[in-house]
Amino acid sequence: MKYGKKYADSLKSYDRSKAYEANEAIGHVLENAKAKFDETIELHVRLGVDPRQADQQVRGVIVLPNGTGKTKKVLVIAKGERADAAQAAGADFVGAEEMVQKIQTENWFGFDTMITTPDMMGVVGRIGRLLGPKGLMPNPKSGTVTMDVARAVQEVKAGKVEYRLDKTAIIHCPIGKKSFGVEKIAENFNALMDAIVKAKPAAAKGQYIKSVTLASTMGPGVKVSYTKL
Repeated sequence: MKYGKKYADSLKSYDRSKAYEANEAIGHVLENAKAKFDETIELHVRLGVDPRQADQQVRGVIVLPNGTGKTKKVLVIAKGERADAAQAAGADFVGAEEMVQKIQTENWFGFDTMITTPDMMGVVGRIGRLLGPKGLMPNPKSGTVTMDVARAVQEVKAGKVEYRLDKTAIIHCPIGKKSFGVEKIAENFNALMDAIVKAKPAAAKGQYIKSVTLASTMGPGVKVSYTKL
């Protein structure tokens, strides 16, 4: 495979076969984030579970200590007091049937997260086939179907991320921006890894964590030693 000059230079700056301690790995990733924009730092964890089995799913949410570096736009589908509470908590868009209709008729997706109350799930369900493929369908497990919409909005704004297994048994999750520096990225990394370790399904057999890799948006992946994890 032919790489660009910056990417090729990055590959020479560290040992690709070696798994580094977390802080050292983060240092290499930040050093090789050479794009002109503030690159996102991503965590990729391969797990020793079977994603086809319902009792081996790994999924959860966590508010990262230092946030993600991205301000998410939040849409809340609610009525009455809940709608007022969502507005007061800083939701970018609040509405009910009219917002669902806007998505349906205008193909509008000017938001990153949708939060709704349980009583409005019937309305939201009408556009499930539009929301599902984009990963926007509210779900109680991710805290986006709740009566406490104000708290849910605040958590998303504070940097809540959802981690979940994909069909190849890998979790992909952003843990900050290049501008955060090693210390803040490390705090986010440790918080998310702790959550993933604690989420180990009882049905999982053998080695749970198979590999841990960190990478920036445009940079190469750096292996992280996970023996301590």
